[in-house]
Amino acid sequence: MRQIDHIVYTVPDLAAAMDWFEEISGIRPTFGGYHTTQGTKNAVVNLGNQRYLEILAADEENTAIQPPRWMGVDFLEKAQMTRWSLKSNDLPNDSAILKNYHKEMGRIQGGQRKTTSGNLLTWEMIMPLAAPQLEVMPFMTDWQNSAVHPTDSMPQQCQLIDMQFIHPTPNLLVPTLTKLALDLDLVVGETISIKAIIQCPKGIITI
Repeated sequence: MRQIDHIVYTVPDLAAAMDWFEEISGIRPTFGGYHTTQGTKNAVVNLGNQRYLEILAADEENTAIQPPRWMGVDFLEKAQMTRWSLKSNDLPNDSAILKNYHKEMGRIQGGQRKTTSGNLLTWEMIMPLAAPQLEVMPFMTDWQNSAVHPTDSMPQQCQLIDMQFIHPTPNLLVPTLTKLALDLDLVVGETISIKAIIQCPKGIITI
């Protein structure tokens, strides 16, 4: 089975979301930094096994990047999971699979940012699209050329237990998910959504 790299909880207000997560979980998310080429900023929670929760919001001070920005930021109706990423050591192969699913998916791009501790994170990734608001199909991240992973300097106090994916026609996703070596917990539902079940110091939470 493929390994999850991170899950993306997109919010309208990063500071408020960090306070909310601390209240329900007992853990204060770590401010991660700014994606200057994407117009967003984030905070991170270590979920163990080099996996993390990314709390993502638009960086309204970055006026150089015009909407629509990635990961549903500019289509957000409420704070919710909007994307998720798999680890990848073969981005070209994953790219070809995603392009077959959706012609605009599969674009590979590199990036980097400095953490608050001064470490330089370097990655290549298959770029998540700006729309729709929520996408069940994953994107991929490759950290092979980075000296560190975002979770390396963070204590682990939470653990990702499970994920659930709700979709009105999940059978349309299965062929592509199979090619990506994924066997997801797909549930038929009227509204598309992604749920993460996380063990935290205050107990099990679902977001």
